[in-house]
Amino acid sequence: MTQNHPKLTTDPYYDGVPKYMTEVYDWAYVDPKWVKVLDRNIVVRVLLFLNDQRLMKCYLDEIQPGMRVWQLAHVYGDLVRRAAQRVGPAGAFHLTDITPIQIEHGSEKLKDLDWAKVIRSDAAGFTGIGGDYQLICSFFLLHEVPDDKKYEIVNHMLAQLPVGGKAIFVDYHNPKKWQPIRYILKLVNHLLEPFANALWDNEIQHYASDADQYTWKKRTIFGGVYQCVVVEHAK
Repeated sequence: MTQNHPKLTTDPYYDGVPKYMTEVYDWAYVDPKWVKVLDRNIVVRVLLFLNDQRLMKCYLDEIQPGMRVWQLAHVYGDLVRRAAQRVGPAGAFHLTDITPIQIEHGSEKLKDLDWAKVIRSDAAGFTGIGGDYQLICSFFLLHEVPDDKKYEIVNHMLAQLPVGGKAIFVDYHNPKKWQPIRYILKLVNHLLEPFANALWDNEIQHYASDADQYTWKKRTIFGGVYQCVVVEHAK
């Protein structure tokens, strides 16, 4: 954990980055040296206990060619490129992130796809470019933000959905007691992921102020370690 990071006032990679990220996730998402090491498919596969393809499929299967899609944060590995390619030139793929180094990596991955844009923005403040989004995705973002931010992000995502639009959340969940990964994650959360336990205690629906205006479909993966929640604005 990093506190009062000495680069906060001198390094552009730290400019405008929320305090909780520099204090908790500097090593994972802010420091360019570590990001360069971690932004690899093999790292994603190991961190997700070989479930990376199943979890990505939950998101990718919701994308139809020609859709307008907003993804709230950059994801390590090739997911953002695969999502943008699935959208295709008839649609629009917009990726936002708050950290400069993640914008840099996302831009490099999408630089040859004219229908893809990478925008620096807080996930709870982005209001879109060029119209409504038919699909909005939070892929392993909620467990990394404080509870007040969870409320802001979930409600902001849902507020951006037109009737018939969908939001998808792929994230951690409360594992079954027989699942041995449960006890590994308990230690990881204690040491490195202080905001993750909230998703063990609360449904994602808990963070939505007007949850009853939407239909919620959840399925769990890998003995409850992960969840895929699809929310549709049906009213």
